[in-house]
Amino acid sequence: MVRMSDLVRGITREKPAEPAPPVPAEAPPPPPPPPSRPAPRAVEPPRPVEAPRPVEPPHVEEPVAGVDVVEPEPAYIAPPAESAEPLFAELQLFLARVRELMRTGDPFPWAELEQLSDRCVTSLAASGDLFWVANNAAAPAGGVDYLAFHQARVAVLSIATGACVGYERPRQIQLGMTGCLIDVGLWQLPEGLMRRLDALSADEQTLYRSHPRLSVEWIRRWAPPREGLAEAVLQHHEREQGQGFPQGLHGTAMHPDAKILSLLDTYTGLTAPPAPRARLRPHEAIREIVRSKHEAFASPLIKALLSEISVFPPGTLVRLNTGEVGRVTAVNRNYPLRPRVEIVADGKGQRIASPKTTDLSEAPFLYITGAVAEAGR
Repeated sequence: MVRMSDLVRGITREKPAEPAPPVPAEAPPPPPPPPSRPAPRAVEPPRPVEAPRPVEPPHVEEPVAGVDVVEPEPAYIAPPAESAEPLFAELQLFLARVRELMRTGDPFPWAELEQLSDRCVTSLAASGDLFWVANNAAAPAGGVDYLAFHQARVAVLSIATGACVGYERPRQIQLGMTGCLIDVGLWQLPEGLMRRLDALSADEQTLYRSHPRLSVEWIRRWAPPREGLAEAVLQHHEREQGQGFPQGLHGTAMHPDAKILSLLDTYTGLTAPPAPRARLRPHEAIREIVRSKHEAFASPLIKALLSEISVFPPGTLVRLNTGEVGRVTAVNRNYPLRPRVEIVADGKGQRIASPKTTDLSEAPFLYITGAVAEAGR
């Protein structure tokens, strides 16, 4: 209905319009596009189990052309030490065969000798058993003559002495090979000559002194594979002051191997001579060399031999210059003749209730006169 007053005012009342709906608040920005497979927020489905990733092999660099790739050296595992007694017996039997091939004219087995010497070097480096066996052997193995036995001893003891003065392995092997052949020429001489070395006639002495040259003739006939071997054999009876044979060389002109061989040839001849000569004990032989023949051999070699020989091994009963008896308990490497002893009996032979230990290297007025077994001689 229109009122008159409204018309006068120019206002027309119309039917009131329905209230406009409320303007909603500004809407948030649209969410980012959902993943291809959206999951409802209310309940998250279990995540799929991922497959294990493949293990990549370790990266190995390819070698560069022209550059050597150094491979790590495998750890060295030392072989077990060879039994000393069978090895020493095998060496003697080999030398008995050498005597036989001198009769038959068969080729010399240099490779076999080198292998035997190499085995001796290995055995001596591993332990002192082979040295002990060769040093204390009093008689040849069964079926072996004296010269084969003697040369086998010279070879083993020379290797040990050479190692003591700094010989490297190849030189030790050659030294052992040479020691095995120093006296092959003596097999060409009458056997009785060796049993009468202290009572030879002038003609027999000349014949005996020819054996180094005879040995070299055989060695050269066999075509040795190593230089210096024949030269050392030829000179093994030369001496430092020129008093040896066959050339009368002085020490400065001698082959180094010949110097070692000359000393060990003498030592082994004293400790295990051919019958019927009496043998000396190791300490007696060393004393003989030091006292009467010290000018014949180089002093460093005598010291090296002394350092290798247990003149009085632990456990040996010895008599002192005071008459007391002691038992060796330890060896002094620098003073082989002055070990550490435990005094067990006084000068009258009475056992001591409380034994005392004395280091003879620190007691200059005490010294050993011999083993107890020798005292009654």
